[in-house]
Amino acid sequence: MAKRRRSRTGGRRKYGPKSQSKVKRAMHEMKRGKLKSGRSGKKVKSRKQAIAIGLSEARKSGAKVPKKRSGRGGGRRKSRSKS
Repeated sequence: MAKRRRSRTGGRRKYGPKSQSKVKRAMHEMKRGKLKSGRSGKKVKSRKQAIAIGLSEARKSGAKVPKKRSGRGGGRRKSRSKS
């Protein structure tokens, strides 16, 4: 008989069913062109952004979602010109 491998988390689910439904709804809205970004109110075009919005809504409603990773550097950087 083969042994089943268990992950470090103890074989539990990371995301609950409520978070899945929130992401599904956000993706559906994004595909229809109805999903808008929080502060700016611009239309969301990227898939990753739609998933992030769905997960943050799930967190607010108290669903089982892992903590947001902090310290994600990136984005635009200003280049310094030597004078």
